[in-house]
Amino acid sequence: MRGSLLSLLTLTSAVSAWLPAERGLFKSEARSLSIGQGRSLTKRFNPDKIRGVNLGSLFIVEPWMMSQAWGDMGCGDQKSEFDCVNKLGQDAADAAFKKHWDTWITEEDMDKMKEYGINAIRVPVGYWMVEELVDPSEHFPRGGLEYLDRLAGWAASRNMYMNLDLHGAPYSQEIHQPFTGQYSEDAGFYQTSQYERAYTFLQKMTEHIHKTDAYRTTGMIEVLNEPQRTHDTLIPEYYATAYGKIRETEASLGVADDKKLTIQFMAESWGAGNPRTAVEGKTDVAFDDHRYLKWASIDQSKPSYIATSCGDTFGGNDNSPIVVGEWSLAVDDAQESNADWEPQGNKDWYKQWWGAQVQAYEKGLGWFFWSWKVQLGDDYRWGYRQAVEAGVISQNIDDAAGLAKC
Repeated sequence: MRGSLLSLLTLTSAVSAWLPAERGLFKSEARSLSIGQGRSLTKRFNPDKIRGVNLGSLFIVEPWMMSQAWGDMGCGDQKSEFDCVNKLGQDAADAAFKKHWDTWITEEDMDKMKEYGINAIRVPVGYWMVEELVDPSEHFPRGGLEYLDRLAGWAASRNMYMNLDLHGAPYSQEIHQPFTGQYSEDAGFYQTSQYERAYTFLQKMTEHIHKTDAYRTTGMIEVLNEPQRTHDTLIPEYYATAYGKIRETEASLGVADDKKLTIQFMAESWGAGNPRTAVEGKTDVAFDDHRYLKWASIDQSKPSYIATSCGDTFGGNDNSPIVVGEWSLAVDDAQESNADWEPQGNKDWYKQWWGAQVQAYEKGLGWFFWSWKVQLGDDYRWGYRQAVEAGVISQNIDDAAGLAKC
């Protein structure tokens, strides 16, 4: 997380062909803002940054963030999708998950995103979206691709950029993490046979994106979310080959250079090595940093949070251009319920911290908040929509720098 803004902007134009700015995706638009007493003000917006949200728990459920819906699906006592499908049986699970996909994110949600100034979505998916990759011993819901196609079409019709993120890898890339789709005791992904399954996923989805009109605003594919930090083969074998496989697929389809996907990797700041070493000299790449100060090695105090966010920089060791792919308003576990930190009584401070984070992350390509919606009662710190409705996140994201008071 080092590097100057000047060098970052220079690299952005040089190495990334299919990012929103290159196609003018975030074109100027007029929006009416309420100014009270039934009056409105028309203002023109033309952000050149990704201002996005993750659609967490849509295609990979994390039970902690949607306990009510998880219970309604019949999965309440299960830790992951794998466990729930195994419990319910394949047919019953397929029906339950299709109902979830139909209701967790709707067109009304997409319209709200646009109303709130969101111009991009990051969509976490598992390798089982390509159903031929699922072994007989594995248990995952079927039929998700139809709903992913629909979502991509919704985004395209609203001129919203989409990043498809391989969040759940074969045999799991991390232990005890439902975000992988399975609450696994072992991270079995880091072997050639499982890498091969991931390559197939990336190639199949790359082909699907380029051949399916609904994906016309899908410009980025992330090869792996949050890998473990201790595997020597991750970068030289998996990252390097994943890049090559995606480009081979595009070459076989005759994809023009300006229509190639931007291929994204977790940045060196994640701690699993420097991905740039695997793609040195390659074009159309981007990097992903996840910034959760609740787990950072900083003084866990309000002044420290503001100072850290105000001064944050990204993209060191040539890990540019960079997107902050996950962040939130969540704070230290030991303090989150204390009177000085609880969400309802400290809205002004959370509003300032939101602004401080936005102004920092827009030093790079932009950001994706985690997540669009949650089921956590009146705690808005993980849910963008809830935070807007609580008056903590401004509907005019351009307000961020002023609110930050950096």
